[in-house]
Amino acid sequence: MENFEVVTIPNIDALATRFLIKNTMETIPTINFNTSSIREIHSLIDIIEAKTHYKFIRLEMGVPSSSPPIAMVEAEIEALLKDNVAGKYAPVDGIVPLKKAAVTFAKKFLNITFDSRNCIPTVGSINGAYLAALVAFKRDKIKDQFLFLDPGFSVHKQMVKSIGLKEISLDIYHYRNEKLRIELEKIFKSGKVSAMLFSNPNNPTWICLSKEELKIIGELADRYGVIVIEDLAYFGMDFRNSDKTVPTVAHYTKNAITLISTSKLFSYAGQRIGLMLVSDSLAKSRFSDLKNSFEKDEFILALISAIYTTTAGPAHSAQVALTKMLTLLNNGSYKLTERVQSIEAIAKKAKALFLKNGFTIPYVIDVHASSTIGDGFYFTIAYPGFSGNELVKELFTYGISTISLDHTGALKTEAVRVSLSLVKEQELDELEKRLKLFNENVKSLRPNSLQHEKIPLA
Repeated sequence: MENFEVVTIPNIDALATRFLIKNTMETIPTINFNTSSIREIHSLIDIIEAKTHYKFIRLEMGVPSSSPPIAMVEAEIEALLKDNVAGKYAPVDGIVPLKKAAVTFAKKFLNITFDSRNCIPTVGSINGAYLAALVAFKRDKIKDQFLFLDPGFSVHKQMVKSIGLKEISLDIYHYRNEKLRIELEKIFKSGKVSAMLFSNPNNPTWICLSKEELKIIGELADRYGVIVIEDLAYFGMDFRNSDKTVPTVAHYTKNAITLISTSKLFSYAGQRIGLMLVSDSLAKSRFSDLKNSFEKDEFILALISAIYTTTAGPAHSAQVALTKMLTLLNNGSYKLTERVQSIEAIAKKAKALFLKNGFTIPYVIDVHASSTIGDGFYFTIAYPGFSGNELVKELFTYGISTISLDHTGALKTEAVRVSLSLVKEQELDELEKRLKLFNENVKSLRPNSLQHEKIPLA
């Protein structure tokens, strides 16, 4: 056990709790904060909470904390009990009512018109991203590179590796507005880039691309034949946007694939259902190389073939539930972000607590140099003297769970991500106490003793 100068630490009970957490961690041989996934860290906390009876402030995982709309649940139950959909295969490209509802939804909230055949349900957004990247890659054997506008979701990077694509990373924080155009063109000129992916708002930083930046991306994508995969997992959650519609790159390119998740917007994560909206012009484009993998050269047909050979589509009953929800949104019976709007106020308060206790927000500037990031599901933090992985481990011993940016393509690797989706407002007082203790301990311990403290890891 470390030789702490206990007399300089203001809260002995908190110190005892901290030692309890550390000792418990040492009994779990599988802990490796450098390589563990978000879900593995999530499971680790469950184990420690069960052993110590000490509740963590859960800032590691972007999962919805509210219950899904009852209308969705009831629609799925009725489909299972009355309509026997569990005994019926759904069409691989989605049930017709859902595809029609998706067309109306896209027109109302994105101001984009899609053919219904190009509106396809997927087993969550991650499945949609995988399928889009796979078919984009297979359409041209020369284009073997995939560009991420980073920082990004680490699982997307593993996805690209599994497909066999070469990853290129561009930290968007350093290339805003016209700088983005210059840097993107340098990358695209090689002719090797198959597709690119970004989230908007961004996970993990909550940076939001402007319409001008989306236009830059769209224009260059068309010029160089790059497919743009736009992950709108946090659909409509840039609460600063006063427009009636959500910004989308699909306005500016013929080569867009837009992904929409139900996990955050509707808290429907467990049923694994999302939407993939393919630009009509891309959907009907033909690429001879697609025949080598899918026996079809039309993009949308190759995409449907890829769905068939991977998941054969999401559950029939989940598609019915999503149809119900989109219908309620389309007719105005349900407001787009009413279930998640409260996250904005929590984010403002949480940021203030971290800043008050010696932390910084590395990814703080948004579209213009005079603008800071909005308040939403995520933001990044850092503390002087700590790498990202060190900060994750140290905060862990105070019962605060975060994740490092090491595998997100971020250049600011001293930062960690804070996710607020599981945080209740009544937990903020406890968060403040723990952050205050962390800050006081760092200042009061012997020089460098905490910064270089080692926690035994497997």
